[in-house]
Amino acid sequence: MSAVVKAVSRNAEHTFSKPHEARITLLAGQGVEGDAHAGATVKHLSRILKFGNAPNLRQVHLIHEELFEELRAAGFAVSPGQMGENVTTRGVDLLKLPKGARLHLGEEAVIEITGLRNPCRQLNKLQPGLMAATLARDVAGNLERKAGVMAIVLAGGEVKNGDPIRIESPEGPHQPLAPV
Repeated sequence: MSAVVKAVSRNAEHTFSKPHEARITLLAGQGVEGDAHAGATVKHLSRILKFGNAPNLRQVHLIHEELFEELRAAGFAVSPGQMGENVTTRGVDLLKLPKGARLHLGEEAVIEITGLRNPCRQLNKLQPGLMAATLARDVAGNLERKAGVMAIVLAGGEVKNGDPIRIESPEGPHQPLAPV
């Protein structure tokens, strides 16, 4: 299966869910044009007090469409944008990408994966139990976070449903993703 963008979303307001858009524009060093989380420094309200003017490693939030299928099978009604992501993908195992992996979205945009999204309690406001459904334990008992990944924008460009995704692995030893 080829990797593809399935949906794009943004919201100028600091709300949890993001409405669908026909297309979004990624801005290098900023994030999604017109999105409340765009900027060179931390923009997530829950992180501003703790991290202040630290670099924004969460400019773009991506979730794999396969997670929505898993959640629907568990009885949740979820669709792209509802969990706060900007880009919904298909055919990319986002959670297995190494830190620093680059995703080429469409013709011009390039993002770099910075880490895992740490699921927050706001998921339970969307639907009770949703936060727990985005967490699991591996065979060794380690916590697995399934609510997507975060990225920074290296090269801007337009992104829309149906755009191909090309993955570029970083050189050298690969570092597993950690929450950012």
